[in-house]
Amino acid sequence: MSDTRHSLPAVPPQSGPPSPAGAKGGGRGEGGTGGKTRPGAEGRGSFTSGRFLARAAFLTALLTAAGALLGLVRDQTIAHLYGAGPDTDAFLVAWTVPEVAATLLIEDAMALILVPAFSLALARRATAPVLDPDPVRLLVRGTLPRLFLALSAGSALLVATAPWVVAVLAPGLPEPGLAVDCTRLTATCAFTFGMAGYCSAALRAHGSFTAPAMIYVAYNAGIITTMLLVRDRWGVRAAAAGVAIGGALMVLVQVPVLWRRLRARRPVDVTTTDQGPKDAGGGPTVALALLAPVIVFALSRQSQVLIERFLAAPLPAGAISHLNYAQKVAQIPMTLSMMLCTVTFPVVARAMAAGDTERARLRVERDLALAGIIVLTGAATVVACAPQIIEVLFQRGAFDPADTAATADVMRVYALGLLGHTLVGALVRCYFSAARPLWFPAFAMLAGLALTTGAGALLVQVWGVLGIAAANAFGITVTAALMLHGVGRHSVPVSLRFMTGGLVKLGAAAAAATGSGWLCGALVPSPVLGALAACVVVSAVFLVIAHALRAPETDTIIRFLTRPLTRKLAHVR
Repeated sequence: MSDTRHSLPAVPPQSGPPSPAGAKGGGRGEGGTGGKTRPGAEGRGSFTSGRFLARAAFLTALLTAAGALLGLVRDQTIAHLYGAGPDTDAFLVAWTVPEVAATLLIEDAMALILVPAFSLALARRATAPVLDPDPVRLLVRGTLPRLFLALSAGSALLVATAPWVVAVLAPGLPEPGLAVDCTRLTATCAFTFGMAGYCSAALRAHGSFTAPAMIYVAYNAGIITTMLLVRDRWGVRAAAAGVAIGGALMVLVQVPVLWRRLRARRPVDVTTTDQGPKDAGGGPTVALALLAPVIVFALSRQSQVLIERFLAAPLPAGAISHLNYAQKVAQIPMTLSMMLCTVTFPVVARAMAAGDTERARLRVERDLALAGIIVLTGAATVVACAPQIIEVLFQRGAFDPADTAATADVMRVYALGLLGHTLVGALVRCYFSAARPLWFPAFAMLAGLALTTGAGALLVQVWGVLGIAAANAFGITVTAALMLHGVGRHSVPVSLRFMTGGLVKLGAAAAAATGSGWLCGALVPSPVLGALAACVVVSAVFLVIAHALRAPETDTIIRFLTRPLTRKLAHVR
């Protein structure tokens, strides 16, 4: 994998003046940049327009939710077909490979490196469309063949070393031969996930979000279909084969769209300054030095789960399961809050490529505030009615009321760190929005991980599994604070005072809303109705108090929610 990032071919220097521009007013609104923009760059169909971004975020969230729902069906199918015996254990060991590959090759490393590189190439194409060779095609020719060969070699190496991989991941496994077979099937994900991540990064930089958002729908559909078709002949190997087929489908749903994008050589809307697009670090050259900090950050972030399970292993049976269930449910608000940041990351990267740091700042400040509103509303709901949520989702069969109570307690503590998780996920995109190596987010993540480990080792002795959840919240919150404090110096010049004040106001509104939702959930006897009523009350109280405190972007949310009613009243009149 590292061989593919040594260098990208330098894009030819810009020739000719920047595109004609018209000044736009400043301020904290979305459009005010204080710089110059190409005519029509804020038009209705523009990649950078608020309406386009809102639609793209909504579609991304919808398809992500569909992929998550299919993931739940996938897990239920595995449990139904194979139970919880040695066959399932063998498959889950093999599933470690695609889990790690997804983090490195789709969700973090590939996107954080390639979106800025494609954004810079697109910025050069837009300001000098007569360049030959085309900067975007030159970037593809310089990276894709090397990536293809490196991923192929990595996948082949995993297939060859599968017995040793299984021995390291699960020493003493009752049926290592079955795990080896499954690992060799899932090893193809080292190739397919890398190609899927490449396509996703390129498409998002082009302003195309539908195909990248469909990859997990295709992935889970491939696993489920394969299991149902060949389970009688292959047993649990059918699930591993489904992972391989699902990975291939992730690539196939994107390749036709990317091919059309690359063939269509037309300028893409981009904000430019008087100097034109700036070369971040000497052209869109992705050096090996850029790969290392991204990988360290991604692996450090993923290691939080490994540390939690390591600390929970000596605890009474069920501790790891309670942590797992609590995290899966509590992270839903965080996932939803990150949809907008996923969509706007190419916008920020393109603004940085164009040298328009003011526009990048305005976009990032809006994104952080909107993400904070979503995740804090969700966190308040989780804390207010955690028992009702867990009872509705899981309390059946072997999952008894005691498990519900224990999981709800863990989820309430874990929810205290959701804002930190969201800020880390959003801010890291700022640090890597320019194609240059930045170690600061990796160091911040390592510091937070060290705090999580140390605090967890101490608190687990006092509070048990709740201490592990508290250590997670503490470590990630410190990481978020470090990254927020440093983003203005190292990346996008975000106003620390403005954002800190806004987040404090949103936090106060969330605290008040939590109390209201908790009382509402306690007064309604039905867990389903109690959870729904608490969700409504929390959202309403949160928005009212946040609006009264003049928290950032609350007016945007209120206008969005009341727009249908306003239009209807205007139509009646």
